[in-house]
Amino acid sequence: MKTFPYIFFLFVVGHSYSQISDFEHIDFKTADSIALSYNKEELTNLPELSYKLTAHLNTDVERFRAIYRWVCANIANDYSLYLKNKRKRQRFKDDSLKFVSWNNDFRKTIFKKLLKNQRTICTGYAYLVKELAELANIECEIVQGYGRVSTTDIENLNLPNHSWNAVKLDGKWYLCDPTWASGIPDKTTNRFTFQYNDGFFLTEPELFAVNHFPVDERWWLLEDNIPTFDMFLSAPVIYGKAYENLALHNAPMQMHHDIKKYGNVAFQYELKGSAKTEHIQLVLDNGFDTWKIHPTSISINDTSLSFEHQFNSIGSYDVHFYLEDDLIATYTVKVSN
Repeated sequence: MKTFPYIFFLFVVGHSYSQISDFEHIDFKTADSIALSYNKEELTNLPELSYKLTAHLNTDVERFRAIYRWVCANIANDYSLYLKNKRKRQRFKDDSLKFVSWNNDFRKTIFKKLLKNQRTICTGYAYLVKELAELANIECEIVQGYGRVSTTDIENLNLPNHSWNAVKLDGKWYLCDPTWASGIPDKTTNRFTFQYNDGFFLTEPELFAVNHFPVDERWWLLEDNIPTFDMFLSAPVIYGKAYENLALHNAPMQMHHDIKKYGNVAFQYELKGSAKTEHIQLVLDNGFDTWKIHPTSISINDTSLSFEHQFNSIGSYDVHFYLEDDLIATYTVKVSN
């Protein structure tokens, strides 16, 4: 089967109480403009930088937006540094003394590279967002947990491997991931391309749970039905574009499906905007050929999208859902007699 880069894993549970729609009345153009006007500002004076980014904005959410956008536009993801840390953590995971010693030494390396070269990994992104926010009197926390991407070794996902932020605005907590919002690292060349993804800013917690599993339960920001780690591991695959297009992913809840010939698989989503039936298509890959089709049936009601597809031939398929040209999600279907 073909593989696709930079994929994320999704499940939806419970009912959340905080999301970007709480601020749909806010126009972030001014905050974004201010953030981008200080492009390439150095990190030698964080209080001054925080002041420049926030002094002329009226609300905490706008001030936080300017900070977040600046970090996403100016700090590069150092993938080689990430790989080095991953190898060492796996090597020392059964030796607590060496593990702690490595973490302490590596933390110094992270901050040195961040301040000198404006390159870092997730810990550095989360740290910088927190520091700049708190200098602007905005309560912000670093969240430690598990993140899943296409290269994640699920069988050996036994250590927390990702960090992101929780921020308190108007008395409520919200989630964001400046690392994955900032751009895409090329895993063959270790080069980084800035490509902002607004879907990771104050994301709906149910959608954020797609590829984030916090160590501390309180940072789910879900009222009930907290996911298990097994649910996290068995969930479908979604991509960065899903966060720009989806408000929720409702079905199916698992990535893998075993069905009989002529059986159907049902898909349900809540969109951020509108869509047309001709924009909905599947790309099927059986390991030998790849072809595009429209689902067997499609229903669109305002922003609610549901469709089904009937599988009439036995075999194993990667099923990729596209919304126009945007790759949204991938599932696997095994069809037998």
